[in-house]
Parts: sequence; C-alpha cells; structure tokens
Amino acid sequence: MDYPKPNQWQQSGLPWLWVALVMLGLDQLTKYLVLQNFSLHQVEAILPVFNLTYVRNYGAAFSFLHDAGGWQRWFFTALAVGVSLLLSWWLRNQPKALWRLNLCYALIIGGAIGNLIDRLVHGYVVDFLDFYWGTAHFPAFNVADMAISVGAGLLILEAFWPQKLPGYQANQE
Repeated sequence: MDYPKPNQWQQSGLPWLWVALVMLGLDQLTKYLVLQNFSLHQVEAILPVFNLTYVRNYGAAFSFLHDAGGWQRWFFTALAVGVSLLLSWWLRNQPKALWRLNLCYALIIGGAIGNLIDRLVHGYVVDFLDFYWGTAHFPAFNVADMAISVGAGLLILEAFWPQKLPGYQANQE
C-alpha cells in the first residue's frame, strides 16, 4: 500500500531508531559482560535447558559460512551496513504512525549493527545464549540475533496483516 511520504523528521518513522539504540546497547553490554567474565567455551548452567556459553561465530546465523576462509567477515559486514542503511531509509520515508512496521525495522537495525560491531572489533560475533534439550543444543546466539529474529518474524506477520494508517484512505482506482 502506498502512503504519502512524510516530509519531516517528526512525521517519519526515524524516531523509532531509539529502539535500535536500546537493542544495540543491551547487545553490547551483554557481550562485554561475557567477554569480561567468561573464557572461550566456558559453560555456566543456569536452567536445566539453558546455559551461558561463550563461543565465537565467524559466520552468520547457525554458523553459516563459519569456515569460509575469512571473506565472509567482510561480506556480512557489507550486508549489515547495506541492510541498516536501507531500513533506515525506509524508516525515513514511512509515517511514524505505522509503529508495527517501524518497530520491525528498528529491531533489525539494532541487531545488525550489534553484530556488525563485533565483526569489525573482534573479527567474529560473540554468542553466549545456549538452549538445549537433552544432548541437542540449539546454536548459541546473542541479544542482537534475538532482535533480528523478532524483527524479521514480526515483519513476516506484518506482511500478512498490515497495520492501517489512521485517517488515511488510499486512492481507489
């Protein structure tokens, strides 16, 4: 659906970037705490199905391309920058009132930048949340991964049940 483009900061979705900043802050704080208090592969049992485990991810989700020889670091860096810029542009050109879509974009931006910082600073992403059942472990992840996943999931739901812009009626042709 085409909505009229906002012409000012206050009317666009850009103020939703505060969500991205909160997610980025939480992500970087939790990773800092892990790096300060855990050695690589150290496991701290929290619940019968959850551990804190410091691991390094040189790839993407589920360690995709983790052993690709190093080029993947720069590929995923460029991808995070590109996605963040595109979603920021979409936020700028979208009404502030479409809060659900703005929230999706902001969550993805915050997560992408959180993992981007890791790739640039460390050369890998710090992961530490380890859920498991018996001996089957879900791949470890972090707060940035949660923000990206929740944002993407909500974006899929928004595609099927889009929010209507209050007071706006599209031109019927």
